[in-house]
Amino acid sequence: MELSDQIFYSLFLFIWLLYLWEEYLAYKQRCVYRAAHDVPEELQAVLPKKTYIKASVYQLEHARLDSLHALFTQLESTAILLLGGIPYLWDFSGRLLSSFEYGPEFEISQSAIFLLLASLYSWLVGLPWSVYSTFVVEERHGFNKQVLVTIYADYIAPLFDKFTPLPEGPLREAIESLAKRLSFPLTKIYVVEGSRRSAHSNAYFYGFYKNKRIVLFDTLLQQEGDTEKGCTQDEILAVLCHELGHWNYQHTLKHIVFSQMNLFFCFLLFQTLMGWPELFSAFGFHSEYPILIGMLLTFQFALAPYNTMVGFAAVAISRRFERQADQFARGMGHGKHLLAALLRLNATNLGFPEADPLYSIWHHTHPTLLERIRALGGKKED
Repeated sequence: MELSDQIFYSLFLFIWLLYLWEEYLAYKQRCVYRAAHDVPEELQAVLPKKTYIKASVYQLEHARLDSLHALFTQLESTAILLLGGIPYLWDFSGRLLSSFEYGPEFEISQSAIFLLLASLYSWLVGLPWSVYSTFVVEERHGFNKQVLVTIYADYIAPLFDKFTPLPEGPLREAIESLAKRLSFPLTKIYVVEGSRRSAHSNAYFYGFYKNKRIVLFDTLLQQEGDTEKGCTQDEILAVLCHELGHWNYQHTLKHIVFSQMNLFFCFLLFQTLMGWPELFSAFGFHSEYPILIGMLLTFQFALAPYNTMVGFAAVAISRRFERQADQFARGMGHGKHLLAALLRLNATNLGFPEADPLYSIWHHTHPTLLERIRALGGKKED
């Protein structure tokens, strides 16, 4: 067997082994959802059984859809690799370019056509799955609020979301006081109308250096006369204190440094592999070595084992950062209210409080709700 064939089948085998491992973990997690009958002891006083069961049904439905989508994607990728879909699309892009009397020396133009066609194909293939997830699964559980195409929520609506300053009042004063206490350079506080698109709740901050802004989803705020939805002022402060914990420990900066180091290493490997003809031959490119194709083969296939290890490390680091942010809020005296907020947001977003340990270690960037409750509910707050 030639070296190029060894490379191809080794990577092909790894891709399938990784898929089977992921599916095994997904199966274990689906078993957790199906076995959800009784609320965990730590949550029985605060989490209604009806909400617990509803969350398990919601998550199980998503998990089943994800499993089907993963199988479809794996079979699709297998067909593309075995049938030479990548070199075919590259040659087709070249023929399309030549119809305008441009030759193979116009590699950048051919690469642009290749990217356009590949992106269009990917969008068309993924659209039915996205539509079903949004208009069937999310609609069935009361989260979808769109009237437009499915990409509206993720790509178009955020461009037109209405950001309004948080009105003067006790909540604004409390947030400003918290920011001042932590020397957080807060300049503005906004409320965004996320409820137009989804019933999910969230909060975040953004900005550079000494120009930070806090954004609250309107679904996070309690409306007058309705205490069932949204969080109380103390709970909102606890959530923000958690987010400010990330700022205090410079988690965002650490993530950026980690990602940049990884990117540098990947491009270093790309530079090396671009001069390796056997990699191109393994995927059907025997006489030409386009830079774009080299990037595709390197980042998507040749670096697949490395990317898997880095992804696992990134998940572990993120989970550690979330624990640190929780403990920061607890140390600031917001532990009890953070617990209440986590429970409320978990119920609002139909999050499930438990996970298979192996699945959680591999996938979850946050500890499960049950893990966070146990960590926050231990010793007395400082």
